Amino acid sequence: MKPIRGAFPLLFAFLTGAFALRPQWVRAQTATIAPVRGEITEAGKATPLPGALLRWLPDAPDANAPVITATADAGGHFVITRPARAASRLVVQALGYRPDTVAVAATGAPYLRVALRPGQELGEVTVTARTLSYSALTPANVQVISSRDLTKSACCNLAESFETNASVEVTTSDAVSGAKQIQLLGLDGSYSLLTVDNQPALRGLAAPYRLGYLAGPWIDNIEIIKGTGSVVNGYEAISGQVNVKLKEPEKTDQLLFNAYANDLGKFDVNLNTSARLSPKWSTVLLLHSDHLGNRVDRNQDGFLDLPLATQFNAFNKWKYQSGHGVVSEVGLGALRETRQGGQMGFRDGGEAAYLANYGTTQATTRYTGYAKTSYTWPSRPYQSLGLLLSGTSHDFTSRYSYGYDTYDYEPNLPPVATTTRTLRDYDGTQRTGLGTLLFQSAIGNTAHVYRAGLSFLYDDYRERLTAGRTYLFDAPLENFARRELVPGAFAEYTYQNSRNLTVVAGLRADRHNLFGWQVTPRLNLKYDAAKNTVLRLAAGRGFRVANPIADNAALLASARQFNISPALRPERAWNLGGSATQYFSALGRPATLVVDYYHTEFDNQVVADTYTAPRYVLIDNLAPGGRSFARSLQAELQLEPLKGLQVKGAYKYLDVRTTYDGVLLPKPLTPKHRGFLNLGYASAFDKWRADATVQWFGQRPMAHISSTHAHGAGQEYSPEVSPRYALLNAQLTRGFKRLDVYAGVENLTNYRQDNPIDSAANPFGPNFDAAMSWGPVYGRLTYLGLRYRIE
Repeated sequence: MKPIRGAFPLLFAFLTGAFALRPQWVRAQTATIAPVRGEITEAGKATPLPGALLRWLPDAPDANAPVITATADAGGHFVITRPARAASRLVVQALGYRPDTVAVAATGAPYLRVALRPGQELGEVTVTARTLSYSALTPANVQVISSRDLTKSACCNLAESFETNASVEVTTSDAVSGAKQIQLLGLDGSYSLLTVDNQPALRGLAAPYRLGYLAGPWIDNIEIIKGTGSVVNGYEAISGQVNVKLKEPEKTDQLLFNAYANDLGKFDVNLNTSARLSPKWSTVLLLHSDHLGNRVDRNQDGFLDLPLATQFNAFNKWKYQSGHGVVSEVGLGALRETRQGGQMGFRDGGEAAYLANYGTTQATTRYTGYAKTSYTWPSRPYQSLGLLLSGTSHDFTSRYSYGYDTYDYEPNLPPVATTTRTLRDYDGTQRTGLGTLLFQSAIGNTAHVYRAGLSFLYDDYRERLTAGRTYLFDAPLENFARRELVPGAFAEYTYQNSRNLTVVAGLRADRHNLFGWQVTPRLNLKYDAAKNTVLRLAAGRGFRVANPIADNAALLASARQFNISPALRPERAWNLGGSATQYFSALGRPATLVVDYYHTEFDNQVVADTYTAPRYVLIDNLAPGGRSFARSLQAELQLEPLKGLQVKGAYKYLDVRTTYDGVLLPKPLTPKHRGFLNLGYASAFDKWRADATVQWFGQRPMAHISSTHAHGAGQEYSPEVSPRYALLNAQLTRGFKRLDVYAGVENLTNYRQDNPIDSAANPFGPNFDAAMSWGPVYGRLTYLGLRYRIE
């Protein structure tokens, strides 16, 4: 078994063993008649039988006597109270096993070991049901995007996996590179921890393009956790966590082939194959490739609407299960991606090509590997020890055409501008190693569970940004390098009273070699106020070291000059919030209403200021006395008004503001209001499936490079805003025995942003800016695909 992660397995154990794990007051009330304890296993294997049922058999028939029963917990252990009337026999039974009757001594407190023999095997039973998106069991506010949800859209990569979800926004970073970023609770994706199989991944320099590094068909499900989450996963989560679960070797299809093509000329090909090599060994190989080689300029601005791009991506996972408590898993991955954007006439033919036409190129080479080993005590299934090791090598190179003006001044004459064409290069390497030793056990019984461990993080960053010119400020711009060595320790305690309360309190302390001790407290509380009403509260602190260039890579596609403070301090923030979840019936079918609110307040933030000096990006820590915060309010309703028809509707309000040059202003490109509606219909046996999604976006504040930002302490300033707009996506799927054929359209109304690139006709001029992208660039997109699987 794997080490138990989070509170879900613990709560499951409590629900299945609600009668077995009796509180201490039961023992006090029955002091004169000691309860009977024991364990139930499978004969010959000593395998625990969770959920086995026990009941007393009275010595004399009595129709009025209450029937006393108990259920074995997840480890096969039980506690059953003796009846008031004489009973010396205990009936034990489990599904698929022969029942047994055990004689019990009339006095004392015996400990019974019962071994049941397998009985007649049941035939295969298939149960089909739609799981709840919002779990009623987890202490944190968790929303799950299931594998079924991922088929509601094309989902070629992780960026497209959130299109039918209201909690996460996916935005295009700029109108040249095509990179996409997520926003959670109104904050950029760098403030949410992205994990793969619950291990930190795709962080640091991978942030600008990371949503394209995980193929959609590789993903089993996605967990969106709002709030700071668990201390076990580190200190970086501030707004939340997005955990991507990849296909498991022993559970996934033997073969999955997915092919996709759209009317822009892009195609994606995916191949997943798995094998059960033996009862103990299994493996899965995940392969992905995509390519766009067609030059498209639908808005006629002279620039490619999407960059030319090619990616090759592979991941191989091996799993070993001993059957005696040891589980090991090893994964290896490799990626190579190239991108080319810019003007239609640009061809990457050396330095002269960047001076003749505006162009950008990016190349990424990435290798990853991890190893996880855990041991679970056979007699104590709640107790485990795990070792997790992972490593990453990330190399990134990019080049941008760049132009700037210099001015000659003569007495009594207007200044004369001279435009210079040059190159701007940004290259980076990252070497990361992470090790975690995790121990989990219980105090007394599984009402009190704790996790404790040690971790060590190694990060080696090397970045180089050049712009082919001499700057007037003294900040070192050529090279940025740092090496982080962070040993840490953490502990987390979970209390569950098996009725209505779960509390998870965690604390970690990390010794950063550059910034000293960092203490991270976190708390999650779940209270079942009524049978179908769940209230949650989350509070915690987050800490991260910013990567000022990678975090603002989209601004490289502009004429703005980077001015980076030479002594940036780490970012720190508190996050406080909660949610109320109500499960109910509407028209005789289950429905869910969720309302949540979260407030993130920064003690310190690395702020990229594009307001104060329009032609500069001023990157510095939050000014003394300044504020930076994000407030997020979301209400979501999910219901099934007709059989087969699912409806999800949501509204989100965001208030995200930061102090720029002494004035509290809204963060650029973050809409204050957002609406969401998703309709999904499936016919009997999923022969036909239809899905439609409408997303409505409110106004977004803009910070154009050509704007005059007359503001300062005591001055009023209202940023320019983008128009409101809505997008409509739809997809139709026809299912066969092993084959699904799907066709869809994105942005059905063909809505496009006017002038997504400022000064596109003069890309080497001082007003060129492709980073103020707030809407679709290429308009309507149609696609066709198929999925073929062998289970």
